[in-house]
Amino acid sequence: MDHNKGNLYLIPCTLGDTPPLEVLPFLVKKAVEEIDHYVVEHEKSARRFIKNISPNKSQENLHISEINKYTAPEEIPAMITPCLEGKDVGVVSDAGCPGIADPGALVVQEAHKNGIKVVPLVGPSSILLAMMASGFNGQNFAFNGYLPIDKQERKAALKRLEKLSGDYDQAQAFIETPYRNNQMLESLISSLNGNTSICVACDITLSTENIKTLTANDWKRQKVDLHKRPTLFIIQKM
Repeated sequence: MDHNKGNLYLIPCTLGDTPPLEVLPFLVKKAVEEIDHYVVEHEKSARRFIKNISPNKSQENLHISEINKYTAPEEIPAMITPCLEGKDVGVVSDAGCPGIADPGALVVQEAHKNGIKVVPLVGPSSILLAMMASGFNGQNFAFNGYLPIDKQERKAALKRLEKLSGDYDQAQAFIETPYRNNQMLESLISSLNGNTSICVACDITLSTENIKTLTANDWKRQKVDLHKRPTLFIIQKM
């Protein structure tokens, strides 16, 4: 690595309104206090996070670029220009760890192409925390992002993941847009074998956290409202 170049820091943030230093190590606070150049999903939420973790930091001195689904590939190289000039850059996701189910991975790719040191900092990942609490196979699991919205396509996707889980002893994790969480749970219950286990990990690290693993049959007897609550779903065919 070129020591005249700045580093690219992957800065985790909270998964909700939890006070930052309850779930983030001091090293994250130190990095935020020292870095003025950021690549983020949404500027408003990133500024709020930076203010929460470092109240005295000047907001006026921040240089913020946004990266999201609307970002053109040719815009990405400029985001790491400060690193080439010897300045550190921080990547911040909307929630959790940047680069995991997050567009920040594209900035990391560009950094590697340019010989820039990438420094991942420790913080909460809903995927890992849910896997830890699920009781499923932590040595063999897959994260599948979002499943299809169409009911029939979603059912087919769930049956495919259930088969993969059974064939390879592999836990299958995925997420849904929070306002469709209840419909996803209904699809899981109706589409999967009654003995397939389903972990529903909701509001991870928040005061309302609820993580429960039951069979599809047992979930039919549960009353739970997941509407607009960040939730990760994991299935495993035992």
